[in-house]
Amino acid sequence: MRAVVLAGGGGTRLRPLTDTTPKPMLEFMGQPYAIGLLQRLAHAGVDRMDLLVGQRVDAFAALVSAGRNLDVDVSVLTEERPLDTAGAARRLLRGTNDRAVIVCNGDVLTDIDYTDLVKRHRDAQAVATLALTRVSDTSTFGVIECADDGTIDRFIEKPPPGTTSADTINAGTYVLDSAAFDPFPGDGPLSFERVVFPGLLDAGALLRGEAYDAHWQDLGTPQRFRDGHHAVLDGRCAWPVPAALELREEAVAVHNTAVVADDARLEVATVIGAGVHIGPDVSCQGAIVLSDAAVGRAVRITDSIIGPRARIADNTVVGPEAVIVADDG
Repeated sequence: MRAVVLAGGGGTRLRPLTDTTPKPMLEFMGQPYAIGLLQRLAHAGVDRMDLLVGQRVDAFAALVSAGRNLDVDVSVLTEERPLDTAGAARRLLRGTNDRAVIVCNGDVLTDIDYTDLVKRHRDAQAVATLALTRVSDTSTFGVIECADDGTIDRFIEKPPPGTTSADTINAGTYVLDSAAFDPFPGDGPLSFERVVFPGLLDAGALLRGEAYDAHWQDLGTPQRFRDGHHAVLDGRCAWPVPAALELREEAVAVHNTAVVADDARLEVATVIGAGVHIGPDVSCQGAIVLSDAAVGRAVRITDSIIGPRARIADNTVVGPEAVIVADDG
């Protein structure tokens, strides 16, 4: 089974963390996010994964290596120019006769059951099946109306309150056949949301929507990146965690290679990465401290991210809402 991961964005909202590390390779719960995603896809039976990125192929070497360990053939493919959400996937899949390809975004944290989604797609013999999530306020989203059997009837962009009873939106995970691109010849930029899915519906193709109660959120801002850690720590999202990352009470995780002073206080939604040093009389709450960072004596960190190899001087107050990176990036 094949998976295509869309990761062509520049990660600008997560700067400066993404100035030197592509967003999918940012450390998340003790390992690069993309490796956790790879593990979830491999568990669902995926044996080939294509990661579609903007540039910087060399930054994904650890992902390719992790794929070999999981018997998954990982390819990292670049775009010479931005191709929107579907352009690179069209170029990759068109004419291949691939069936039931999982397509997902490279910055979405979800524990959706890929195996179930693929089964429903195959059972219905749909051209495309979209995973859906429910929201309380649809006015800022593109809403998808489905019949009782899951067949998609209509796409509605940001409907005003009271104009539709549907509360399901696109969760950024699809299963599709390569034939989904047949009505869209040519090359260049192409959008799943604005062109492919509405165009298929207009052409009479069978599109299905499957609503899940799985966790779903993007990790594209510092606050959402921290919130994603919290969701895994408190059990709201099932996500692969390396054995070396010890999960503690009070939604705290500490890597077994970290050195933490006995009197340091680690409070809710704090993750301490590999090789980190936490000095005496330190307080961390909502702190994501990434690998090889060093935090001095009597430091207070609140709702902030400390990047890899960063150094925090004694008696410093960090945050809330701070992102600190090493002098070398």
